[in-house]
Amino acid sequence: MSLLNKYTNILYWIAMAGLLFWFVYSKGWILANFQSIDAKQALHLAENDSNTSVLDVRTIKEYKEGHLRDAMLIPVQDLENNLGMLRQDKDKKIIVYCATGNRSVSASRILEEKGFTPLNVKGGIIELKNAGATLIR
Repeated sequence: MSLLNKYTNILYWIAMAGLLFWFVYSKGWILANFQSIDAKQALHLAENDSNTSVLDVRTIKEYKEGHLRDAMLIPVQDLENNLGMLRQDKDKKIIVYCATGNRSVSASRILEEKGFTPLNVKGGIIELKNAGATLIR
C-alpha cells in the first residue's frame, strides 16, 4: 500500500468518525445536559403537572397545521432572540417538541445553556400523535 493510500484511508476514517459524532450529537444522545422523554411521558406531564409548560419549535406553517394545546410557538431559529417570551417559565420544566425530535434537541441545548429546564420530546409531533395527542388548529 502506498503512502498516499494509507493517508487517504486515515482521512476517510477520520471523516466517518466525524460524521458519526455529528449524528449522535444532533440526536442528543451525547453531550446533552438536558433530559429527553418519550411522547407518553410528555403528554402525561403536560396534562398533570402544573410546573411544566409546552414549547413548539417548528415553523409557523407547521404550528398552524396542528399543535398541542397551550403550546407556545417559538421557531428554533428565533429562539435565542425570543427567550424573554419564556421568562415566566424559568422555574418550570419546558416540554420542547418539533416535527421529529431534531430541532427540539437544538432548542433544548439553547434553553439549557440559558438556565431553563428543557424536556426534549423524542420523535416530536409524530410520536406525540402516535401516543394519542389531540392537536389544536
